[in-house]
Amino acid sequence: MSTNRVLAFLELLQARPGITGPELAARLEVDERTVRRYAVRLGDLGVPVEAERGRYGGYRLRPGYKLPPLMFGDDEAAAVVLGLLAGRRTGLSVGEAATESALAKIQRVLPEALRERVRAVEETVDVTSRAADAPRPAAATLLTLADAARRLRRVRLSYRSYQGSESERTLDPYGLVFHSGRWYVTGHDHRSGEVRTFRVDRVSGAEVTDDDFAAPGGFDPVAHVLESLAGVPYRHEVEVVLATSLEEARRRIPPTVAALTEVDGGVRMTGRAERLDGMAQLLAGLGWRFTVIRPEELRDEVRALARRLLDGT
Repeated sequence: MSTNRVLAFLELLQARPGITGPELAARLEVDERTVRRYAVRLGDLGVPVEAERGRYGGYRLRPGYKLPPLMFGDDEAAAVVLGLLAGRRTGLSVGEAATESALAKIQRVLPEALRERVRAVEETVDVTSRAADAPRPAAATLLTLADAARRLRRVRLSYRSYQGSESERTLDPYGLVFHSGRWYVTGHDHRSGEVRTFRVDRVSGAEVTDDDFAAPGGFDPVAHVLESLAGVPYRHEVEVVLATSLEEARRRIPPTVAALTEVDGGVRMTGRAERLDGMAQLLAGLGWRFTVIRPEELRDEVRALARRLLDGT
């Protein structure tokens, strides 16, 4: 028996006392026999459900019955609140106001003493890794894509590129990946005929079709997304030799920033950069000796950064 549907059944009873069996069956996408089983299940859990027979009969909670407040232990309440806060501050959550709304609902039903302790966590805890400024994806879009990927169902996407152009696409979603404050979906794009990666916050519409697809064996969504991001075109191609080991370089430099190859005397780092002053700061922050191979302009930015540091500006 689906716990989610039993809870949905309870929510419908609270919202619409007297709702009929056929209406419940239609809303929950089950048959009426299953609706009766849900009512029995709630009764077993101590929630009295009354069923009135006849043409105009329906289901309702026993008059005067009120659901008990949501009961969390200290550890459980802390786990829920920390999860919500982490999602809001790292970008993992969806929607602009979903986290605040969920926190407010939890606080309303917690006992007063525990509510104050939960509020203290919300007001004092901070994180060192914050979300990027990218818009959050819509919850409905994320859930639709996740469901399609789990059930191996093709989807139709309305998508906006980084240049602002709109397109309609058909996608076989292989998986969802959360990386550096953004959500991505990767899969076979029928328009290009290739495996592509799309930012979920740029998906303005997603519709699951009745068409199934077969996912390739051994496909790693995370690896593909990281590889795709590493290949995003930027203004400058950069090549630097770092005086360190390959193991240490891989520990400090993510694959989305650059490709790393072991060479005589260190590690060759090749990648792309939109701003060379930012690349100069990244290299200086690593703390290793390095040799710039290309472009020449990067050497100028490194020298300029060194002068600013020496001058204290």
